[in-house]
Amino acid sequence: MEYNTERSALQMPEYGRMIQEMVEICRTLPTKEERNDAARSIIEFMGQRNPHLRDEENYKHKLWDHLFILANHDLDVDSPYPILTPEELTTKPRKMPYPSYDNEYKFYGKSILQLIDRAIVLEAGDEKDALIQVIANNMKKSYNVYNKEHVQDDVIIRHLKDLSQNRLDLTGIDSLDKSKIYYNNNRNNNNKNNRNQNTNNIAKKRHHQNNQNNQKNNRK
Repeated sequence: MEYNTERSALQMPEYGRMIQEMVEICRTLPTKEERNDAARSIIEFMGQRNPHLRDEENYKHKLWDHLFILANHDLDVDSPYPILTPEELTTKPRKMPYPSYDNEYKFYGKSILQLIDRAIVLEAGDEKDALIQVIANNMKKSYNVYNKEHVQDDVIIRHLKDLSQNRLDLTGIDSLDKSKIYYNNNRNNNNKNNRNQNTNNIAKKRHHQNNQNNQKNNRK
């Protein structure tokens, strides 16, 4: 009996012993033509055994990379793709820089800071005023979610001035609830609720009328 400890190590256990042995046989074939034919057959078999790989981008390329890994990079065949060296496969990816914030208001997120930068460069006018109000309302939502407490408008207005280095100011607004953006959103929601209520009232009246008609018909 042959034990696994006496066999060659599995380079990629997810492909199993059978495919590993097929690759080892492919390595020993005498001519390159035979090895190429065997390699293409193994690639097809690997794809059949792992159909989930077909959902990935460039899955054929990945299968060929896996084939050379299974052969411990000792396989003389013609690959349709560039052959990666062991060093290239083990090279760690470049570390992505993590965005850092130079202020104490990290809970507002980078998108708010980008909107503030955008609002700063806009010329004075309705567009700039509307954007500032959008920023302030979103800052209020972010603050409430992060700190799990209600925040006063003057706090948001102060934070907005700090983040914009005093270039954006909403002190002329008594309350963020009275800003155009907030008011329009609430007005639209109220109109929608009123329409739904009217529809429900009409449906109730029709249902009541139908019941009355049915009772009259039954008495006849």
